[in-house]
Amino acid sequence: MGAIPVEGGTAFRVWAPHADAVTVFGDFNEWRNDADALENEGNGFWYGFVEGAVAGQEYKYQITNGENSFARVDPYARQVTNSVGNGVIYDHGAYDWEGDSANCPPHHELVIYEMHIGSFGGQDSEGSVGHLDDAIARLDHLVDLGVNAVEVMPMAEFAGDMSWGYNPAHIFAVESAYGGPDAYKTFVKECHRRGLAVIQDVVYNHFGPSDLDLWTFDGWSENGKGGIYFYNDDRSETPWGDTRPDYGRGEVRTFIRDNALMWMRDYHVDGLRLDMVPHMYTHQGNYLDEGWSLMRWLTDSVRTEFPGRIMIAEDLHKNPLITEENEDGAGFHAQWDAAFVHPVRAELITPDDGQRSIGAIAEAIAHHYGDPLERVIYTESHDEVANGQARVPQEIEPDNATGWPSQKRSTVGAALVMTSPGIPMIFQGQEFLEGGWFRDDVPLDWKRNEDFQGLARLYSDLIDLRLNRGGVTRGLTGRGLNVHHVDEGSNLLVFQRWLDHGPGDDVVVVVNLSAEAMEYRRIGLPSGGLWKLRFNSDATLYSSLFGDFESFDIEAYEEDADGLQWHGNVSVGPYSVLVYSQDA
Repeated sequence: MGAIPVEGGTAFRVWAPHADAVTVFGDFNEWRNDADALENEGNGFWYGFVEGAVAGQEYKYQITNGENSFARVDPYARQVTNSVGNGVIYDHGAYDWEGDSANCPPHHELVIYEMHIGSFGGQDSEGSVGHLDDAIARLDHLVDLGVNAVEVMPMAEFAGDMSWGYNPAHIFAVESAYGGPDAYKTFVKECHRRGLAVIQDVVYNHFGPSDLDLWTFDGWSENGKGGIYFYNDDRSETPWGDTRPDYGRGEVRTFIRDNALMWMRDYHVDGLRLDMVPHMYTHQGNYLDEGWSLMRWLTDSVRTEFPGRIMIAEDLHKNPLITEENEDGAGFHAQWDAAFVHPVRAELITPDDGQRSIGAIAEAIAHHYGDPLERVIYTESHDEVANGQARVPQEIEPDNATGWPSQKRSTVGAALVMTSPGIPMIFQGQEFLEGGWFRDDVPLDWKRNEDFQGLARLYSDLIDLRLNRGGVTRGLTGRGLNVHHVDEGSNLLVFQRWLDHGPGDDVVVVVNLSAEAMEYRRIGLPSGGLWKLRFNSDATLYSSLFGDFESFDIEAYEEDADGLQWHGNVSVGPYSVLVYSQDA
């Protein structure tokens, strides 16, 4: 489908079942819209071959429906000049990947960094658009931080030059303001060269709603709706406009599936994250079976054609069927977990220790969908730090987002993300205490990476622990969890993590969500011997505001505590997290 350049010219194919005639025009025929007619194949598709048409030339279709004739951008255009411009003939095969291939880490070893290309690079001024080259220039920061995957907010061409990207106008074309298709391929290749997987955010719950040539594409519609690509009754309604695709129409289903597989095949991405999938399978409380079956077709296709890639859903309704592989499930590998982010953020932000529930934190840590690795856990994402909300430090203390309470409690949140079962994710700038709320026209303040380099090191140390880079915290990569000490009175929480059990594997995490330090508190331990302190979030090497509270290694003695055979005494600073393990 679309424009396919081959030797001697370009083949064009488009779906326009209500058209009486279709021509293609562009640079190759001096923009004469009657020069190159496409042939009706008899099934709603039109095809033609134009000799001499080559990659890089601009084009459009001229569609005639009765007495009306109008120009349209190719729905399958692999490149566009801009959201209201022309399609560009593009040859995916011409790019030199230099041997690159996708290489997604195992899910138990994934640590994701969510980024927005338009603001991540730290362009010169507010209101300027970041380019993929700017993002590439910052990738070494992510290597130093220690993450091994980036989740890129939507890259499909959207209306205007600044956007979060959740308003796709041309889903097969990479946003022109970011640099277009070759620039994105180079970004992916540079990520892979640094050991970073790339997970692409895609939007299939609606299109547009603006700059949308798909709207009444071939001149037909019903009830004042959008025509062949959309529902033409009340099922078209979404929170973003009347542009829900018609998931029951075979050509539209194939259009969406072709797009999903394009990112995998032609851009070498390591996975997809589907935006707000409830709007694909429900409408006004009613179930859309064809939307659910489309999701399953997408996940089945990726599992079959691109094994090893990851499919992530944003559902946020705690629906275990999203990640079920049985015949009733949608077949995603993982989903963003509302049961983690919402209670954890709420307890971090609560100003009064007496109103804070450590039990709610314990439930969030323990929540899962059958397999703990079928959830993505986080305290910040593009949604959680906008839409009336702000960054966690800003929410904690709006008038002093860099002060002691904000630094302490936000880093407790980071430690919970990195030590709880699940796939951890952080949002751009979180590691250097980016404040305020997320805007697509405000670049990251990279000076903060210097001002708060200690906090960035805290994140890096946590990620190293999470990935067992020191060889003594393998349990943080596992599924095992025992939340064995929950003290609501003092806001003390202790839990055990493991993969296989034993020295170098079992990990004990101690969390104090109180402004008061705690000394010599008796806690249960999974085995005897010396438990070494691997991480103390109160260390002054992370911030001059921290107290370097004297926490220490723990000797475990054989006497029951918290349902475990062994016990020891722990001391922990205010709003602090300790991580313990035994030498292998």
